[in-house]
Amino acid sequence: MRKVEEMIKEKGLWAGLNCPQISMENADVVVFGIPFDGGVSFRAGAKDGPRELREVTYSICPITERWKSFSDLKVLDLGDIEGKDREKIFKQAGEIAYQAIKTKKLLTMIGGDHSTTIPVLRGIDKALDESLGIIHLDAHFDLCDEIDGNYLSHGSTERRALELKNISDIRNIFFVGVRSVEAQELPFIRDKKINILKAMDIRRLGVGKSLERIREQMKKFPRIYLTIDIDVLDPAYAPGTGTPQFGGLDSRELLDLLYGIFELPIIGFDVVEVAPGLDDSKIALFAARKIIMECWSHYYRKKLNQ
Repeated sequence: MRKVEEMIKEKGLWAGLNCPQISMENADVVVFGIPFDGGVSFRAGAKDGPRELREVTYSICPITERWKSFSDLKVLDLGDIEGKDREKIFKQAGEIAYQAIKTKKLLTMIGGDHSTTIPVLRGIDKALDESLGIIHLDAHFDLCDEIDGNYLSHGSTERRALELKNISDIRNIFFVGVRSVEAQELPFIRDKKINILKAMDIRRLGVGKSLERIREQMKKFPRIYLTIDIDVLDPAYAPGTGTPQFGGLDSRELLDLLYGIFELPIIGFDVVEVAPGLDDSKIALFAARKIIMECWSHYYRKKLNQ
């Protein structure tokens, strides 16, 4: 089993896009992992996501499903933030996010449970002096104030985001693919006008009209962060996750949504809640690999057209 600190030195990592000697200033993409699942409320295992995801990126080519090459993309992998001290992990994650946004690189974070998005958003918020939009692809709202006394749980991600200066309003967030709500979230969301496309809405409307709604609401934001919980997919397409929910998006819907979402000013994204140990077939792991590669290719496509 290869160690992360060894893999990030190898050019073959990330479909051969890894540039271990490059500086952040000269990279296109900055990626790092947070192998932490101390924020889960049910099944653990997402801490293994970052290492195992890297492991399966050696065997692919940087060519999209539309047969477009993005082999010139320069990826800088900073490795994983290791440890068990959540405060230290979150502090370091926020610093990396801050630096990546300040240097205008596409930030990519690999979780870890969804609580790992919290420090990333804090770092981005610190780096910006303008309103930030969030597109939240998830089976859940993650708007719980706390879970079992944990205010930094994987179910509190967007509740904590609303405390940030450049977000603050729930209309800064667009929820996509939601099909589960916690009892404590109901009073919070009932009194507010939220942007949402439930999984059933996307199936009814189709991807095209769904994208029209997302872009219409989010085009006003100069910067947008995309957070992707793998459980936005139906468990048939991503069984290896801690809190799977039936009735989710299929893989084609998700990939087509991502293609359209990247027409917006996306400055970073994450893929979280992949728990390889919960799925012997590693389907969720391969789904995450495909998601990241396609997102990078969309970013590259936009960069070429600028």
